[in-house]
Amino acid sequence: MTAGISSRTPQQALAALLDRYAPRQLLLIGASGFPALEAFRQAHPDTVIALATPGPLPAELAARRFDLALAVDCLEHLSKRDGLNLLGGIRNLNASRIAVLADLNACGWQETDFFSLALQASERFQRDDQVLTLFTYDLLEYKQVPDWLNARFWANPENFGKYWW
Repeated sequence: MTAGISSRTPQQALAALLDRYAPRQLLLIGASGFPALEAFRQAHPDTVIALATPGPLPAELAARRFDLALAVDCLEHLSKRDGLNLLGGIRNLNASRIAVLADLNACGWQETDFFSLALQASERFQRDDQVLTLFTYDLLEYKQVPDWLNARFWANPENFGKYWW
């Protein structure tokens, strides 16, 4: 699935994402700040924002858990291997929700590289020749519960919840 060009700006999309999740612990990798983050910081002064430069997370951040991880102006400064390791590690160990804003042409990634990390293309933004894509991952929305996973399809549905083996 490819995302079409959005009518919003990247800042509006990031602001909406921050408002939707309202994280108490936020990890920002890459850009030291951007207008949507500053507005969120003023509206939510109790949110703890941890900053990291592109590359492996420092030990004190790698040992923490965050409500949301944002990577903005990050992958453009890393090799693909380092970027995959960074995003995969954050997804597996540090955050249940991730948002990555990337210029695919500048960082040399393909959409399939993000798909391999279970991220999905949410929105695409274009200004002149530059195209930015917002990729997101939310563990709670990663996989829908299959229809067959219920008591009706058990071998003995009449005994579901009655006996413990």
